[in-house]
Amino acid sequence: MSIFMQIQNLLAITEVETFIKLVLIVILSGIVGYERESWNKPAGFRTHVLVGISAVLVMICGQYLSEKSGADPTRIPAQLLSGIGFLGAGTILRDGFNVKGLTTAAGLLAITCIGLFVGAGYYLGAIIATAVVYVVLSYSHILSTKLEHSDILDLKVTASSPKEIVKEVNGILKNYNVEIIRLKVIEDEDVPDYVRIIMKYRESTDKNEILSKLIEIEKVKEVVEE
Repeated sequence: MSIFMQIQNLLAITEVETFIKLVLIVILSGIVGYERESWNKPAGFRTHVLVGISAVLVMICGQYLSEKSGADPTRIPAQLLSGIGFLGAGTILRDGFNVKGLTTAAGLLAITCIGLFVGAGYYLGAIIATAVVYVVLSYSHILSTKLEHSDILDLKVTASSPKEIVKEVNGILKNYNVEIIRLKVIEDEDVPDYVRIIMKYRESTDKNEILSKLIEIEKVKEVVEE
């Protein structure tokens, strides 16, 4: 086989590997991004996928430059980890004494690392890491609630115009020092529109009083504990 054919075959293998890596990171980062977007977080599906793809491309670029010029393949990925902080800072918001978006920012950092795993060819590690990140984001509030001696309240608030009652609902919950874990407006043609609220409250808080206040909102039709 001629040298030209060998080079051509090598390039073909590299392109296939690049394609596999990009497809895999779209799937893995998309899983985490979908979880964030389902709760209306600042960084959703597209942001997580783009961050993951960028991490893979950066890793591939580092490896390519290393093969071509003998450069250190870790230098570019190292700069990416430093730069991802600027993107994460954009998802962090301050609301009074509360700070929101830290979890999403940390999730972007995790996706970056997963992308570097995929770019380096450590596929199994990337899949395991994605599973762990998804479980932590989806279910960690259950453990934190037990440690803090507080309870979780999952409510379905049916209303004629759910988006218009969100501000009033937030005001009521703040008066009772309730921490909103997740709040999502559901608009579906098959079911009545409603607001899904998962909140954390202290044992001393009167749960029934909160429910009574919510049902008194003008456009609220029903408040159901899930």
